[in-house]
Amino acid sequence: MEQGKQGVMVAKMVPPQNPIEQLQARFKELEAGFRGWLAKQSLPVEAAVVTLTSGAQGAAIGAFMGTLTNDVSSSLPTPPPQAGLNPQAMASFKQAQALAGGPLVQARNFAVMTGVNAGISCVMKRVRGKEDVQSSMVAAFGSGALFSLVSGMGGPNQAANAVTSGLFFALVQGGLFKLGQKFSQPPTEDIYYAKTRSMLNNLGLQSYEKNFKKGLLSDNTLPLLNDSALRDVKIPPGPRLLILDHIQRDPEIKEKRGQNS
Repeated sequence: MEQGKQGVMVAKMVPPQNPIEQLQARFKELEAGFRGWLAKQSLPVEAAVVTLTSGAQGAAIGAFMGTLTNDVSSSLPTPPPQAGLNPQAMASFKQAQALAGGPLVQARNFAVMTGVNAGISCVMKRVRGKEDVQSSMVAAFGSGALFSLVSGMGGPNQAANAVTSGLFFALVQGGLFKLGQKFSQPPTEDIYYAKTRSMLNNLGLQSYEKNFKKGLLSDNTLPLLNDSALRDVKIPPGPRLLILDHIQRDPEIKEKRGQNS
């Protein structure tokens, strides 16, 4: 009887967990598991999955945006066939239609832009082993060129307009990338953990950055990391496996590890 009462008292003393926090923690676990699974796949599989998921997200955003511009697109008069518009005028009309289309049109346009951009970025990152302004501009060029072809924007020379749109997207993306780097420079003491932070973000384990800093596991120690070192800084078994697997697969870290051995 006494034990039963004590159990009830302990249960009352333990505050119930916030359901929102539980949901967020569960989502982070699923995201980390998905990223870990994706990192182990071949390049074609990873690129296909990233392209499809990003395209689906873009389609959802485009459909929502299309509902806001649906009234604008419906107010655009469709020129009759006998109107005899010159190619430049017809191109301008198509541009207006592409930018002010309904939900389906905008869903298609956003799906192409986000999906192609994410897919090319994934391939460039896997091939080059890093994510920089060059990779970002290549991805933007591809998404801009394909967007131009799919949306029908531009004049009769689709190839030239695709290249022009791709270059415009690449220049804008490159400028935004550099601007973001300028305004998001980490504190001076964090420059020694730049690669570590990037690795943890890619794996969805950014909450363990403080563990690395507490144990002074900087970027220079990445090629030397082992299970014992990660255990010493109190990183759980699951994240330890993901981190060690990433280190084994990363070409730059593997090269440094070979030089040290």
